[in-house]
Amino acid sequence: MNPRISMITLGVDDLETSIRFYRDGLGFPKMDSPPEVAFFTLNGTWLGLYGRESLAEDADVPTAGTGFPGFTLSHNVATEADVDQIVEQAVSIGARLVKPPQKTSWGGYHGYFSDPDGYLWEVAYNPFFWVGPEDKKL
Repeated sequence: MNPRISMITLGVDDLETSIRFYRDGLGFPKMDSPPEVAFFTLNGTWLGLYGRESLAEDADVPTAGTGFPGFTLSHNVATEADVDQIVEQAVSIGARLVKPPQKTSWGGYHGYFSDPDGYLWEVAYNPFFWVGPEDKKL
């Protein structure tokens, strides 16, 4: 097996609201797609948005579920200032601030927001983790 995550698909309550949040608010590049789904090209993967009930039906699981979903989506950036800017941008377009940006116990800096459907996003500066080709730290 060649391990990788090719796509993350989120089940959303209102597709148009979520498209506006990710495309217009966060600047994710939207691909052409059928009207019942949205795909965004990310660096090395894709983000899909699909109606919550339709996605549950596709997976043959119940749609009910509340509380912490057991995972977060994380976006690692190159500086603490980048964390502040991205969290501020997300909140300005309707995200709920979950945890303001702050120093971590492990030597980094991070904050959390939730998107319109409650999915948790961590924005983090990790001085020990590689974030892109321009940053050669491992």
